[in-house]
Amino acid sequence: MRRALAAFGLVSLAAIIGGGAFLAWDALSRAALAAPRATEIVYDRNGAFITQIAHGRRENGEVDYGFWPLQAIPERVMRATLALEDRRFYAHPGVDWRAVLRAVWTNATRRSRLEGASSIAMQVARMQAPGPRSFANKIREASTGLAILAHNGHDATLKHYLRIAPYGNGSHGVAHAARFYFDKPLDDLSWAQAALLAAIPKAPGRMNIARQEGLRLAASRARRAIERLAKEGALDEAQATLAFRELAAMRPPTLKRRPDMLHLALRYEHLVREGRLRAASSFEPRINATIDLGVEEHVAQLARRYLALFRGAGARQAAVMVAERGANAVIADVGSVGYDDPQAGAFDFTRIARSPGSTLKPFIYALAFERGALKATDLLDDVPEGASGVNNADGQFLGPLTPRQALANSRNVPATNLLRRTGLEANFEFLHELGLHNLETPADSFGVSMAIGALPTRLEDLMRAYAMLADDGVMRDLSFAREQVSHAPRRLLSQDSARLITSFLSDPQARLPSFPRYGPLEYPFAVAVKTGTSQNYRDAWTLAFSQRFIVGVWMGRGDAGGMRGVGGAASAARLAHAVLGHLHGAKPGEITQESFAPPPGRVSVELCQSDAGVLCAQTLREWATPQELGRQSSAIGGEAALVPQRPAAAATRAISLDIATPEHNMHVWRNPEQPARLNKLALKLQAGAPDVEILWMVDGEPFALARSDETVFWPMKTGAHRIEARLSLAPVASKPITVTID
Repeated sequence: MRRALAAFGLVSLAAIIGGGAFLAWDALSRAALAAPRATEIVYDRNGAFITQIAHGRRENGEVDYGFWPLQAIPERVMRATLALEDRRFYAHPGVDWRAVLRAVWTNATRRSRLEGASSIAMQVARMQAPGPRSFANKIREASTGLAILAHNGHDATLKHYLRIAPYGNGSHGVAHAARFYFDKPLDDLSWAQAALLAAIPKAPGRMNIARQEGLRLAASRARRAIERLAKEGALDEAQATLAFRELAAMRPPTLKRRPDMLHLALRYEHLVREGRLRAASSFEPRINATIDLGVEEHVAQLARRYLALFRGAGARQAAVMVAERGANAVIADVGSVGYDDPQAGAFDFTRIARSPGSTLKPFIYALAFERGALKATDLLDDVPEGASGVNNADGQFLGPLTPRQALANSRNVPATNLLRRTGLEANFEFLHELGLHNLETPADSFGVSMAIGALPTRLEDLMRAYAMLADDGVMRDLSFAREQVSHAPRRLLSQDSARLITSFLSDPQARLPSFPRYGPLEYPFAVAVKTGTSQNYRDAWTLAFSQRFIVGVWMGRGDAGGMRGVGGAASAARLAHAVLGHLHGAKPGEITQESFAPPPGRVSVELCQSDAGVLCAQTLREWATPQELGRQSSAIGGEAALVPQRPAAAATRAISLDIATPEHNMHVWRNPEQPARLNKLALKLQAGAPDVEILWMVDGEPFALARSDETVFWPMKTGAHRIEARLSLAPVASKPITVTID
């Protein structure tokens, strides 16, 4: 019997020792402090909340945010937390045995709610390895708590608790909670705010301070913290009174909600996960976006409004990007007209490769200028012969054209012939260098059709390429935030080629006859613009840049279907015009006397067909090099010669327009007995004006084209009206006059 008892005792002792050893080993294996990656919060350029980026999900799909590390613990936060969670934290090794005994006695003698005795170290152990509440897990948490404090020390353990503790509504960590609820850094919390946050981790669901009842419960617990701290002398009477008053006056805070722009939030999540956005501080990982939410919302509204005009013709979606010139800072990024839109709204069409139509043509011309294969005074054939089966969008051929005319009219035949002249491989590689594709297939698989839409690309890539043109040939990444990691700028085109292409794209006269004057491609300020339409009208594009902004617009469908006659110039260009007009604050009738910087070393001259004789009825302005002056061009498809006249810029400056009738501030009464068709007001310039074509504008809208010596008659309408005369082919205008009709 004694031997049996002895054996049983030895076995029990061995089991206890073994169990203790296992418990110690298990505790030590969990002693390291671990936290999820800190959540980045993204704000727009004006400080408005955009989104926060979590780096993991729970098994139930819920997302946790926060986990910001603490550089130091503010005294108010530390004292308030310890007053409620672990008053003897710095006096015990990880388990407060006095608190344990008190909890056992209280729970055994009272039938009220059970009292816990988890120290901060034990809570850290439970938060790092969650499990069901049981006696065995409580023992495990206690042993792990002892190991955590022994291994990391009190300060590091408290910091870690304040980093991972739950503060409700998905917020973890007191620093994140301070920013999330009060929009202030941790150091700026008042005693009342610090105590309120300290109260939440005990029951973050019940004490949800975004709800009135949760705030009431949390404030009640916070008052106990203030009372204890006042008794300990941490607060004087005045501070305690102020804290009580502040707690009583608190209202549920307005939680930060992501604006209804999910594509934008996903853009920033993508950039963070790619490592292209890195917050400057790990203690408050804030991303300062270049986006302006006010502009974003207005552009989205415009996209919905203009898309609605073409839904009947099969258009289903639109995307818009806007960037500031120079820094390429993106201020609006609209991926679709609505993420929840049933017509493929969940697709971000700024990041989807589509057929670009004619939007790549400027780069085909730019490369030809760079390689010396083209001069501004050359002629390009837009004729059926030698077109290799390529047709123009309108089915017409315009004959010999200057490069300016050929690009501004977006003619397919000259573009494909020019691409063939400079080489398929050279163009394919140049478009790759521009970031417009990353394909490894041979250039021959696309052929010359890569100039007219066969090479898929994305709106964001086109934005960057057109920004390169606007920036005198220097390529820069689009910038989405101040913290963005970007490639170094690099020159891909000479300043001469970039400015020459810009002058082509900003010349409304050169667009004739394919694109009429005063349509959506023409602005009251300098704008370079290019449209594109893919085969069967699947995609409609417009890329435009002014002195201040770059705008890219896509309109089309998410499926393989086509629209009915909806081209870039008729649809996307109208949306781009509305966006740029809003950004510039343009008012009807206003005209800004501005132009893009000319190519350096070139002179503005007038071109005329060499067989026109001494009297040249029609001239075209062009920027020519000194070497091209006074001689015939190399003429790819024909001949052009320079008319030895004064430079075009000087000719324009010499023109002065002055309205003779009506007079400024004139008051006119209509004759009620006279038929309406006879109630007209004569519009005429003063004598001596040069013989040029004039556009009469009434209230900012084109009224009539006439020669400068003609009198035109405007049907009178009651009210005050603004009348102005402009040159039809140059940015010259008269001083506007005002008349009132009664």
